[in-house]
Amino acid sequence: MKLRTLGLTVLGAVGLSALTGCKKDEAPPAPAVPQAPAEAPIKAAPLPADTPLPQDEAAQAPKGGGTVRGVVTFKGTPPAATPIIPGTDPNCDGMDLVEQPVHVREGKLANVLVRVQGNVPGQPTTPPSSMVVVDQNRCTYQPRVQGAVSGQPLVFMNSDGTLHNVRGMAGSKQLFNVTQPPLKTREARPPQDAEIIRLKCDIHPWMTAWVVVNPNPYFATSTEDGAFSLQGVPPGTYTLEAWHETLGTKTAQVTVKEGEEAQVSFEFVAAK
Repeated sequence: MKLRTLGLTVLGAVGLSALTGCKKDEAPPAPAVPQAPAEAPIKAAPLPADTPLPQDEAAQAPKGGGTVRGVVTFKGTPPAATPIIPGTDPNCDGMDLVEQPVHVREGKLANVLVRVQGNVPGQPTTPPSSMVVVDQNRCTYQPRVQGAVSGQPLVFMNSDGTLHNVRGMAGSKQLFNVTQPPLKTREARPPQDAEIIRLKCDIHPWMTAWVVVNPNPYFATSTEDGAFSLQGVPPGTYTLEAWHETLGTKTAQVTVKEGEEAQVSFEFVAAK
């Protein structure tokens, strides 16, 4: 599970002390000690352009239980990538110039969100205190697909030296619209009933990302080799869902045993 985490650093004010001189046979009271003005809190710095975000989804799940591991494959010829015309913004230099939602490499499908459906007995009763981080780097959302627990805050990071905005949509309904000045971070809290959230930038309209909100913390996004791993799943029988932004969903049943590993695979097929 990917989860992206952001810390804030605060510098406190430092008091200055003044020493007083002494007069012969007299000890006058010390003058008032001037205080240095408090410094403004320092906002979280954006990551350098070439720094990948940490992959922390697995850290959300509690310890113990079992593991669900598998691979997402793709059969057939994937759709051709769509060219992107980035415009004249120099801050977008170095971005990918193609849109490729169906990202296949050697028959393995990336960016599929695999999750345990519904509530899970023994799952945490409160959302994680960590934040789900979406970075905007070279006019591209990173990561493209990730999960979040219901009630978990989203933090949008702008690592670019240009203005962005993050419009969150659930179908045709707007959930939020966050303006992103250069090199700043902003937070948004989606409604509790939000599930599939699409992120768009009106200024750079090719920018797209997805956050899939789940009632439990047992989810992961398939990597470029199609692999996924769900850690710490309590023993039981569950329905797993594999969600893809254009290919839809697949489901499978899985039985998890304490301390053991269960294998589940999903296959998506090219449209004819």
